[in-house]
Amino acid sequence: MISSMGHIMKKPKELKVKPIKNGTVIDHITANKSLNVLNILGLPSEKIKVTVAMNMQSSHMGSKDIVKIENRELESSEVDQIALIAPKATINIVRDYEIVGKGKVHLLNEVKGLLDCPNPNCITNALEPVVNRFYVIEKEPVILRCHYCERIMEEEEIESQF
Repeated sequence: MISSMGHIMKKPKELKVKPIKNGTVIDHITANKSLNVLNILGLPSEKIKVTVAMNMQSSHMGSKDIVKIENRELESSEVDQIALIAPKATINIVRDYEIVGKGKVHLLNEVKGLLDCPNPNCITNALEPVVNRFYVIEKEPVILRCHYCERIMEEEEIESQF
């Protein structure tokens, strides 16, 4: 290539992300929420390789984030937490470079034991043996209501716990 001033221009090198042999690919994460996903998963850690792509173009979502985690498959409780901040996320299990399992996260109608109620006067914040319980009022954006004190919890408060 030659620029308008007659200089030879170098073609930019393309950075390619190599596929993972074994692990999990979390795709269709709400844009700019991949760091919350990493917090849920206790990542980064010294022993696990993670690739994060943020604000990638998506025909379905406009833009999205993607997280690839080598040699790790997710626990169901982790998937439930991811559903709270990225309700359109998909989980792909990779073994020997092949996708062997594909699924979407599902935000249930009731969320138990995953979040703390932001109401300091709620019984769940006392020293009582009560499991936190929220009802899903809206799925996009996620809005929850505490079973005990009926406090509404919106997206920002949910995200702040991860």
